Amino acid sequence: MAASVREKQAVALKRMLNFNTPPLKNTTTEPVWKVLIYDRFGQDIISPLLSVKELRDMGITLHLLLHSDRDPIPDVPTVYFIMPTEENIDRICQDLRNQLYESYYLNFISAISRSKLEDIASAALAANAVSQVTKVFDQYLNFITLEDDMFILCHQNKEVISYHAINRADIQDTDMESIMDSIVDSLFCFFVTLGAVPIIRCPRGNAAEMVAVKLDKKLRENLRDARNSLFTGDSLSAGQFSFQRPLFVLADRNVDLATPLHHTWTYQALIHDVLDFHLNRVTLEEGLGAELQTGARPKKKSRKMYDLTGADKFWQKHKGSPFPEVAESVQEELDSYRAQEDEVKRLKSIMGLEGEDEGAISMLSDNTAKLTSAVSSLPELLEKKRLIDLHTNVATAVLDHIKSRKLDVYFEFEEKLMGKSTLDKSLLDVISDPDAGMPEDKMRLFLIFYITAQQPPSELDFEQYKKALLDAGCDLSPLNYIRQWKAFTKIASTPANYGGSGVKPMGLFSRVMNTGSQFVMEGVKNLVLKQHNLPVTRILDNLMEMKSHPETDDYRYFDPKMRGSESSIPRNKNPFQEAIVFVVGGGNYIEYQNLVDYTKSKQGKKVIYGCSELFNAAQFIKQLSQLGQK
Repeated sequence: MAASVREKQAVALKRMLNFNTPPLKNTTTEPVWKVLIYDRFGQDIISPLLSVKELRDMGITLHLLLHSDRDPIPDVPTVYFIMPTEENIDRICQDLRNQLYESYYLNFISAISRSKLEDIASAALAANAVSQVTKVFDQYLNFITLEDDMFILCHQNKEVISYHAINRADIQDTDMESIMDSIVDSLFCFFVTLGAVPIIRCPRGNAAEMVAVKLDKKLRENLRDARNSLFTGDSLSAGQFSFQRPLFVLADRNVDLATPLHHTWTYQALIHDVLDFHLNRVTLEEGLGAELQTGARPKKKSRKMYDLTGADKFWQKHKGSPFPEVAESVQEELDSYRAQEDEVKRLKSIMGLEGEDEGAISMLSDNTAKLTSAVSSLPELLEKKRLIDLHTNVATAVLDHIKSRKLDVYFEFEEKLMGKSTLDKSLLDVISDPDAGMPEDKMRLFLIFYITAQQPPSELDFEQYKKALLDAGCDLSPLNYIRQWKAFTKIASTPANYGGSGVKPMGLFSRVMNTGSQFVMEGVKNLVLKQHNLPVTRILDNLMEMKSHPETDDYRYFDPKMRGSESSIPRNKNPFQEAIVFVVGGGNYIEYQNLVDYTKSKQGKKVIYGCSELFNAAQFIKQLSQLGQK
């Protein structure tokens, strides 16, 4: 798999913006100027992949939301990138009637039905605009890629396919069908874009199995329709694939409810846990500290947005690192930048000197070269400074949360619970400690304890815990749901094994950064992670390496390319080189990072992580409490 799915999706988008012809490389001609009209779904797919500058290079002068008030621009071609929903189709018909643009290239994120196409056709006829609707395409891009090896299904309307939606007690069969259909539609788009027909494995008797059955059927129907199959011919230029097909493992969120509640210690997962981080963009509220001292009237809080992208080398290198390491690296970057900055200033002042000073002139000859290089490296330096500022701000914001909520204590305690190692203080102490964390942190800790416990606590202890949680201001509805869930699932007999997870405390940050450092980390524990596999990673490892294991031995097998009964008998005896793990019911960066670390230890293997939605612990607790309130 030479190109990552992120590159493939970006290539598909660029092709679409170029009126569905592959953009020519290195041509000097100006691009055709055009307008891009998208809906919120389209916006979410494009924004993590293409920057505004890249859009402009593709000739997009204006990008607007479909349902905004748009003025007519009569002599410009327009590219639409939208979901084929009723209201979107109505709006297109309205645009045609109002003759807003010169020509229309309609691209649907997911396949459009025959009847809706006919609606557009009749509107075009009525508006006398048939010749202006130049092309209509199904793009099969209904998923969002966040990393080279990570995708989610949707960001808008994600509550439709959320954990809460799938696990509601009062769900109707028809609702469940439509949830499964929308998940399968997105997964189908994913495989069309990837250009591969996977071998599907899934557990029995849960939502993951329903998805697998439907996906297998959809892939099979498409492969059988040879004329219109999306998996043949030039759409997949030869040579993109190794001969081996990828393994597609479907897991159900219920396999492991502890990880999404876990306090974490790596950079990306921490940002997602404590800050507002969506679609690779983090939003910080600034201007909180200053007005307290001066007594002046409080400033309006300004909000800053930062994009954490693949182009940011620091981010790529450190998003999976433990937080103390990140803080140290930011500080090092800052110091090295300051050294370079002084050099530039020095060179500039030397050049500015008048001719009296003999020394300055004799230095000119060798300094001209130096200055030229200084000037040419300025933009690079400024970009470096922007990234350093970005990470300084983001890391400081994260650090504030760690310190004020004692997240290091929680992280260490939970790792011990999940790793079944001995605890140095009782759970009750942490819950009743008024300085440790917010009610939500305490709830997360207790839920992890409850989920991972071999035996549920006795009624007496349980009442004691409940009282402590209530005193700490916790809402107990998530616990109600987890109790039902634990009683209901037979997993209670064999709690998920979290491997020998653990942390080595390296003592407190004594030598942390010299005094001039931006990060004052007194009292925060310097914890180092030990590599261990979480349940989802372990399931993948068993299936990818063809290991026999009671946990995965009865997983179902689907091969959409095979006919009849053969399709459900595993034929492949060799380990897989490429795999996609998909969690139905939501995922998180902790699992993603765990898979990334796992893949690093395996030579030549590629693993992609996908989930129906990405939630942090706070959002997950919210869903659990909605389930517990019924």
